[in-house]
Amino acid sequence: MSTEPRINDRIRVPEVRLVGPSGEQVGIVPLAKALELAQEYDLDLVEVAATARPPVCKLMDYGKFKYESAMKAREARKNQAHTVIKEMKLRPKIDPHDYDTKKGHVVRFLKQGDKVKITIMFRGREQSRPELGFRLLQRLANDVQDLGFVESSAKQDGRNMIMVLGPHKKKTEAMAEARALADARKAERQGRTPGSDAADVDVDEDAALEAENAAAEAEADEADEVDVEDAAEDAAEVEQPAEASQDA
Repeated sequence: MSTEPRINDRIRVPEVRLVGPSGEQVGIVPLAKALELAQEYDLDLVEVAATARPPVCKLMDYGKFKYESAMKAREARKNQAHTVIKEMKLRPKIDPHDYDTKKGHVVRFLKQGDKVKITIMFRGREQSRPELGFRLLQRLANDVQDLGFVESSAKQDGRNMIMVLGPHKKKTEAMAEARALADARKAERQGRTPGSDAADVDVDEDAALEAENAAAEAEADEADEVDVEDAAEDAAEVEQPAEASQDA
């Protein structure tokens, strides 16, 4: 079923409650009279409240109205923020270099305004040392406390320990800063100050959004690569059953 309002000859009622071009109330008039006024003003007769009795119609430029509505919807989409929960997996005895790399991922996620789920994976004898994972989570939370806070404290979940970090910065603020940074960089490349050319504002915003999406996809790929590395480590442990039985 179409959501478009009925206009002009598609309106099929004997009379309408008419609203003028400036929003003034004309009153209840026959449909033929309303169409005549629309032709006189060179406007469209648009049904804005079909369920009213009689239906409410307004004189307006329908093409201009649709364009302005589309622009408002586009602006709303630009400012729309979706809450995303990223995930980062660590091992209790993680190498210092690997820790710094994964902490870098967490920092970028928090700067983007996303939440981060930190998972410590225990294997074999590590399951008897949950304090190792707890200390690692505390260390990470302290390292990124300027960007995020502990939204969900560390808790054991089977062979894993989980903690959720929330960003201090809202998603909308992060998006606005990213667009402003893209505008500044573009202005610097063109040798002018930001905002000096109003005609380029929409183009700059589109470029900023594309940059944000590309960055998010790249970070997701990096996170996937990290998960693959963890899976490889797990497989290596499984391939050493003799050592595990000796430890037992």
